Amino acid sequence: MTASSSASSSAFWLGVLLRQFPELNRELAPSRTARPAMERAPRSGRPPSAPIRLFVSDTIRDITDGVVELEEAVCDRLRLPHPPRGTVEQRLLRLLALLDRGITADPLLADHVRAESRRMARRCSRALGDAETPVRVRGRCPHCDSVSLRVFPHRETVLCINPGCRCADPSCTCTTDDRHRHAWPRDRWQQLTETVDADLTELTAAADEEDSAG
Repeated sequence: MTASSSASSSAFWLGVLLRQFPELNRELAPSRTARPAMERAPRSGRPPSAPIRLFVSDTIRDITDGVVELEEAVCDRLRLPHPPRGTVEQRLLRLLALLDRGITADPLLADHVRAESRRMARRCSRALGDAETPVRVRGRCPHCDSVSLRVFPHRETVLCINPGCRCADPSCTCTTDDRHRHAWPRDRWQQLTETVDADLTELTAAADEEDSAG
């Protein structure tokens, strides 16, 4: 992936974070007055408030720290002044503004920003209950000959979802773990399409469907 395409993908994932992060705070808000789970109901007979949603709180903290660290790393790499304090939303807007001010010209930095923004956006989506929808791939799995190949857009990975899929490699985990799934990350898609009756353009389009929707 070129630095330019990485920057474009980064813009998408940073935009997802910018839209979804405030939803995390709204998700947490109703439980801020929650009592401990073991507390008895008040004498009025009303049940105690719902337990604090720790996974949402942990996600907010992780993304907040991650955005701060990412902006500081970008500024350090571009030899810019240390960024001022700001909310997550303000920092994301500043990162978006920096995409065309040096990030695009630095392949390593562009890849790092893309990977981190995508990771945080995926975690945010999971905390909000958004499920990843797989897209069917034409062709048969080279290991089990089943029409069970799927693209998982968030992971940018093709998986064989056939639980009975086994390969000829004796060292593969599929021989010892029934939960194992054979996987092809994006950098192996060209190799996959040369092995099965699949279209590389179709695979890429399926994985980038969310980008175009955003």
